[in-house]
Amino acid sequence: KLTSGWTSRLSELQIPVTQNMTLVTVLADAFEIRQWNADGLPKDQVSIENAILVIRGRRWPLMIDPQEQANRWIRNKELVHKLKVVKMTDANFLRTLEACIRTGIPVLMEDVGEVLDPALEPILLKQTFIQGGRLLIRLGDSDIDYDKNFKFYLTTKLSNPHYLPEVCIKVTIINFTVTKKGLEDQLLG
Repeated sequence: KLTSGWTSRLSELQIPVTQNMTLVTVLADAFEIRQWNADGLPKDQVSIENAILVIRGRRWPLMIDPQEQANRWIRNKELVHKLKVVKMTDANFLRTLEACIRTGIPVLMEDVGEVLDPALEPILLKQTFIQGGRLLIRLGDSDIDYDKNFKFYLTTKLSNPHYLPEVCIKVTIINFTVTKKGLEDQLLG
């Protein structure tokens, strides 16, 4: 509906528009989507649209992932970049996160509950600053170097989590729960 409105308006303004344009064709190319599929992303439309939100979103993604499909996809996609997997219950998850921020290694935080650790706030809000020509982020009482290649993914197995507004404004919540159509596509594809 939204894209048809856009294409109509562009036509009114005499701006050339590709017929049958979709947000997927604008925001991702076929090669990229095939790579995501090779990395384990299901081929259904919802999964592809969700992947675009993960990759193109401005905020870090918090993926509702009861079937763990997003988790598997991220693990495969970031394997070449030496992905670190942590849980908030790990005794040293903040130390691991800090090391990854310094070195630009992606982090997947699994099994996130409905409440996030307040120590994650500067990371979630990307509160970086430049001092002495260095890009830094303040974690706790210390300023650490922030590598621009750092990526942060969060997943939850909860199928219907209720996040407070304070959480919702800090992350992009993406529902990777398999839909009936998605399940059909996966079983028949």
